[in-house]
Amino acid sequence: MRMSLAQRVLLTWLFTLLFLIMLVLKLDEKASWNWFLIFIPIWIFDTILLVMLIVKMAGRCKSGFDPRHGSHNIKKKAWYLIAMLLKLAFCLALCAKLEQFTTMKLSYVFIPLWALLAGALTELGYNVFFVRD
Repeated sequence: MRMSLAQRVLLTWLFTLLFLIMLVLKLDEKASWNWFLIFIPIWIFDTILLVMLIVKMAGRCKSGFDPRHGSHNIKKKAWYLIAMLLKLAFCLALCAKLEQFTTMKLSYVFIPLWALLAGALTELGYNVFFVRD
């Protein structure tokens, strides 16, 4: 399940465009769709990414895999998995807040996003200052 760079860029562009079109229609009040429906392109894209990530992580379980050569790689993939789950939690909390399913404060809705951004900054700092290839 390997995609070329052009396919990944096209897929990302397509789902982002679909999401933005649906978002503009919702914000212009041309469509009275549920907020959960507006985010469907984002969730489809995230599902594709999660499946690809899980398949790559499961590839470590096949026979003949030498774990000494991929210990850093599995940590990076685990971080990607956590980041995707944090993004999913943020999107779900945001949709629930916009649909007024919950009376949660808006600052609580953004906690998964802040955790994701803090983790991304930590990984960036580690890659810039500590990883010397």
